[in-house]
Amino acid sequence: MPAPADNVLTPSQLNALARSLLEDAFPLVQVEGEIGNLARPASGHIYLTLKDARAQVRCALFKPKSQWLNFQPRDGLRVLARGRLTLYEARGDYQLILDSLEEAGEGALRRAFEQLKAKLQAEGLFDAERKRPLPAWVRRLGVLTSPSGAAVRDVLSVLARRFPLLEVEVLPVPVQGATAAAQITSMLQRADASGRFDALLLTRGGGSLEDLWAFNDEALARAIAASGVPVVSAVGHETDFTLADFAADLRAPTPSVAAELLVPERGDLAARLRTLQQRLQSQHLRRLRDAMQRADRAALRLNAMRPQARLQQLHARQQVAMQRLASAFRAQEERRRARLRHAEAVLRAMAPGRRLAMLRERLAMLQPRPQAAIVRHLQRDALRLRGLARSLEAVSPLATVARGYAILQHEDGRVVRATGDAQAGDRLDARLADGTLRVRVEGSS
Repeated sequence: MPAPADNVLTPSQLNALARSLLEDAFPLVQVEGEIGNLARPASGHIYLTLKDARAQVRCALFKPKSQWLNFQPRDGLRVLARGRLTLYEARGDYQLILDSLEEAGEGALRRAFEQLKAKLQAEGLFDAERKRPLPAWVRRLGVLTSPSGAAVRDVLSVLARRFPLLEVEVLPVPVQGATAAAQITSMLQRADASGRFDALLLTRGGGSLEDLWAFNDEALARAIAASGVPVVSAVGHETDFTLADFAADLRAPTPSVAAELLVPERGDLAARLRTLQQRLQSQHLRRLRDAMQRADRAALRLNAMRPQARLQQLHARQQVAMQRLASAFRAQEERRRARLRHAEAVLRAMAPGRRLAMLRERLAMLQPRPQAAIVRHLQRDALRLRGLARSLEAVSPLATVARGYAILQHEDGRVVRATGDAQAGDRLDARLADGTLRVRVEGSS
């Protein structure tokens, strides 16, 4: 340090020296406090003060770090700030130049809760299709909770009142603290592997988000989803939700409601048993009546089928059959006799001697008919022949030839009708009344 006589500094020197000392002594600090005097100018920087009940400190978060925030700063929000302590020489104010800013306390926990919830939901861990239905009758129930909490007393009270026959086993686990999530997960896996329980109830009383944080553990949520035994979650009050609630097969708003959902009400069960008993009695009475009616019908059939009665029935049937057979024989005999009489009549009508005499008479009647018919046919044919001869003679050229004329024909039979039909040198046949002459054409005139 300079000598006392020379220990005179300007404000700039003093602030520069103070700044150097501050930055060397506090390279990086973390401060938790409440935001106040928040300002966000157009430059993109953020200016604020962090305060508690007795003091405050100025802070600045410069762009672009201010754009990396994953929450919206506001006055009154409790945050955790990390930065370097320095001094603004122009005004002599010391301040924190922030490197990061995040929510503190419940705000940070809420953000972590939402991030983990979104991750598990994207994996399908909370899908309704994955959830298993509760068994119709829970005979043994495992309750994972603090043995000294109010929740276990509520659950046991409701179960004892509604269904005293249920076997309940309290599986003691811590429900709050750093090791609570791991112990709850381990107990749940052991209970599932034991095969002793029909259902498991995970429960505790209400509290803050920090108090319920053990039930937002990722390993616990996955263990609940992988459990082979249905899991019911009743953590906190009706407005409290944890990841265990979303992963469980059934979420109850309170521990008491969970107990009501797991077991039937004793009065309702008694009423149902009475109804079933009445239905069973009615069925027994109906079956008894049906059996008695079948026995009566069987007795009637047995009485009707006694040996003596059976013999009488068979004898009556035999008599009827004999009568029908005798009638059939008589009818058949009558038909045969009728056919025989008809055959005798036909045979008498067709006797050979009588048939021969009839044929002789018919022959004597028919014998002159052919000769007369032949004579008539010959006469008719002679008349037709004479008529045809006259007709032919009228048109025949032979008559003309007989009067001294001749018919000239070529060798192929064509008739010469005019001088142009023959040429000089042609050989012709001249047909006369008594024969044919071979002639040669010399010329025409």
